[in-house]
Amino acid sequence: MNIIKYPKRSEWSIIVERPHLDVSQLNVTVQSVLEKIKSEGDAAVIEFESKFDHVNLQSLVVSKEEMDEAERLISDELHHALVLAHHNIAKFHVSQKFDGSKIETQPGVTCWQKSVPIQKVGLYIPGGTAPLFSTVLMLATPAKIAGCDDIILCTPPNREGKVNPAILVAAKIAGVNKIYKAGGVQAIGAMAYGTESVPKVYKIFGPGNQYVMAAKQQVSLHDVAIDMPAGPSEVCVIADETSNAVFVAADLLSQAEHGTDSQVILITTSESFLNKVNDEVKVQLKQLPRKEIASKALDNSKFILVKDKKEAMELSNTYAPEHLIISTNDYEELSEMVINAGSVFLGQYACESAGDYASGTNHTLPTHGYALAYNGVNLDSYNRKVTFQHLTKEGVKNIGPAVEIMAENEQLIAHKNAMTVRLQALKNKAE
Repeated sequence: MNIIKYPKRSEWSIIVERPHLDVSQLNVTVQSVLEKIKSEGDAAVIEFESKFDHVNLQSLVVSKEEMDEAERLISDELHHALVLAHHNIAKFHVSQKFDGSKIETQPGVTCWQKSVPIQKVGLYIPGGTAPLFSTVLMLATPAKIAGCDDIILCTPPNREGKVNPAILVAAKIAGVNKIYKAGGVQAIGAMAYGTESVPKVYKIFGPGNQYVMAAKQQVSLHDVAIDMPAGPSEVCVIADETSNAVFVAADLLSQAEHGTDSQVILITTSESFLNKVNDEVKVQLKQLPRKEIASKALDNSKFILVKDKKEAMELSNTYAPEHLIISTNDYEELSEMVINAGSVFLGQYACESAGDYASGTNHTLPTHGYALAYNGVNLDSYNRKVTFQHLTKEGVKNIGPAVEIMAENEQLIAHKNAMTVRLQALKNKAE
């Protein structure tokens, strides 16, 4: 763990930097995979599944029999947990429904917006070392609430060609029934271009490794929208002498176990508390099954001692963390100072895990500093706002002259004429 005491503001730009990786060769590899999928469809996806996921598939489609089998394979406890989480996620996202009001900007000029769901969306759910069945609920639940016509889910199978049963059960609970066995770059390519089996979608959602992120960014240039750019997962914890060192250490490690490229940051006003957390992290780390992964993530991480809470919040806003935990007693006061963060957890008991699984908020969030300009996935992510306007004769009279003057001064005479012919028609009728 890197410990930094009372850094100068001139050093903040270095402190908030994320680990940098050379992705030039990675991008070349991703491009070649995408090109082959675009031209060869299912055959290319199956070939890359064999190469990268070490599985020989006869079909990419998850069958009804496999869906039924999945329900028998998970425990009742997990099923109940998934149902509870889905209920909370649905309740929170339903509250985000948009109700557009008609606004009369001038007499006779009425404008409004209508929220329209994206018809075809693709969800990518990682498998690998930690199959993220929770992400199925986070992505599919708002898609269903939004009213998307087609919800396509891709996820990698294991070497026996089976998808993790919890992923399939979560998909069923959330109302998804078009599921395909494809992981990594090949899944992104299949959804971006469409294959014989996998439908083409209009927008792709979901996390993944560096290859998946590179693939999403490449296909977003010309072929499909994506939820947001992203990097490795991260958390920032703001704490003081009133915080619980055991809780804070657990919060830091819960993020560190995501992957070796994850980053955790502690910002505190108390040196004695910093030392307590440092000791507690070492104790808890030894007990983790994924301690090797978490240990490497800690190499990218920082414990920072600052002079006061104001500086702590300013440094956090500069960092713009994916997850921000404010574990001080005055969390309400500090929460008013939050400007840049993906999702914020307030108080001693609001651990990041609550938001990752079951509180109801979405865990698909901007990372790598993108919280400076992006928000996390929400109901609006699955909708487009279509703008409408209606002008009466009175409306034309009220804004027509202004439109003419502005169009003429921009030297767009056809624009001016579109309004002039209407004004002239009204004048002729009046005469």
